[in-house]
Amino acid sequence: MKIEINERPTDIASDTTLHQLQRQVKPGADLAILNGFPMNADHPLAEGDRVVFIRRGEQPGPDELEALMAARHTPGVHARIKRATVGIAGCGGLGSAVAIALARVGVGHLIIADFDVVEPSNLNRQQYFVDQIGLPKVEALRENLSRINPYVHITHHFERLTPDNIPDRFGRVDVMVEAFDGADQKAMLAQTFLSRVPGTPLVMGSGMAGFGPSNTVITQRAATNLYLVGDGETAARPGEGLMAPRVGIAAHHQANAVLRLLLEKTPA
Repeated sequence: MKIEINERPTDIASDTTLHQLQRQVKPGADLAILNGFPMNADHPLAEGDRVVFIRRGEQPGPDELEALMAARHTPGVHARIKRATVGIAGCGGLGSAVAIALARVGVGHLIIADFDVVEPSNLNRQQYFVDQIGLPKVEALRENLSRINPYVHITHHFERLTPDNIPDRFGRVDVMVEAFDGADQKAMLAQTFLSRVPGTPLVMGSGMAGFGPSNTVITQRAATNLYLVGDGETAARPGEGLMAPRVGIAAHHQANAVLRLLLEKTPA
């Protein structure tokens, strides 16, 4: 009969039990999961069962990890997005969360750029750790992404982005993400990218400060290849700071917009 072992179709004898299969496939496994449920007791296996064996502390090889991570995706998604390249300008609250979401779904190549270092105040909303304070954000983020999915290729640039270097750094991406804090930086990147890299979609953030309603953060199409995420109003200012929940909502709107664009769907 045919079952799946660690997401791979496999033929086994019809009278095989879970523990027998574990001894054959991974004798040192600490955990056996049958059809999504951890199992301690032995159990007869049936046609179409899905079995995962896990050994604590063991890092799966590239093919196995890819299969296991992609198993929860919508069918057909992973094969398309693993060929994609996404650029992310800025690795703060938006950029670091967008990068992690895209690494988890298996985007094949991420190009990240930022000139800043991790500061204590960043930890209220950005995807870094206390022991990374003082590191360049691009280096700390590359380290964190590699721990999540070591098989995503990451190119990092520790530098300030300008009209002169943006086309070189991001000229070949499939989708571009703007994740800056300052309005002047946002405008510069939008003007440069849309004029110098025509035809490539740009996903920007605008308005996500404070603790306003979640549902006012939206994704909308502003031009042919320009998508805006946010409420368009709540910029950070005295008395209205940037905090993890609402910034995270906006970041995942951006990540989902990227995913939809890679799958040839219109973000909304």
